[in-house]
Amino acid sequence: MDEPKLLEDIAVAARAAGAEILKLVAAGFEVETKSDLSPVTVCDRAAEAIILAALERAAPGVPVIAEEEVAAGRIPQHGETYFLVDPLDGTKEFVRGGDDYTVNIGLIVAGAPRLGVVYAPATDRLHGGLVGEGAWLEADSRRSAIRTRQRGADIAAVASKSHFTQATADYLAQAVGECGHVSIGSSLKFCLVAEGAADIYPRLSPTSEWDTAAGHAVLLAAGGRVDGVDGEPLRYGKTAFLNRGFVATAGWQAPPIAPFLSEFSGGGDLPQGV
Repeated sequence: MDEPKLLEDIAVAARAAGAEILKLVAAGFEVETKSDLSPVTVCDRAAEAIILAALERAAPGVPVIAEEEVAAGRIPQHGETYFLVDPLDGTKEFVRGGDDYTVNIGLIVAGAPRLGVVYAPATDRLHGGLVGEGAWLEADSRRSAIRTRQRGADIAAVASKSHFTQATADYLAQAVGECGHVSIGSSLKFCLVAEGAADIYPRLSPTSEWDTAAGHAVLLAAGGRVDGVDGEPLRYGKTAFLNRGFVATAGWQAPPIAPFLSEFSGGGDLPQGV
């Protein structure tokens, strides 16, 4: 597999999906509710159809696990190499008129992200990364290499806009220490850490693997890390494609999140977007 070419191909696919989303936004759309109570729109489905067709051309035979396909019960058989796709991440903010939603396409190899792109259609910012080869940001018709920053005395956190929980606040205050945080929707949080604009992104409630794979790949390629509940690197191919929680950093090992997770005290939530 020519990985650099594949990364360019999926970048083109993400841009095409984003263009379709913008076209449908301009035309107006209705919001539906899925069985897990999360919102879905025609934009999600149209973007996913474009991505599926593009991936079949770019990497024929490589299975694609995509959010709306899974919701419809269509889950392909797969081995160690497959794509994870979220055609419109941050749908809750999207339907409210926000612009921090993304198109996510990631390639998993042997349980770990290998490459991925995160595209924000509303702002025309495209992040890409190939683990071991580096990450970049494409904006204003220019592509620039990005890298995580060194940890300093002042820590800046980024957290979910729709899913900022008391557990997250407690983790930041008690485990990480005094730090400011900004809230943003979708997988852009991974990208802010990858760009060196933030140091840590904790998620202390469940997400689906297609929510995280692309941003995880970009962050790894930029020099960061993402650890799961057990404190080990977050892996893929888990039961029901479910992440129980994770913490992403600019490359340093964060304090464990397990003591702060609601599920350890009998709670728990349905997976939602990052």
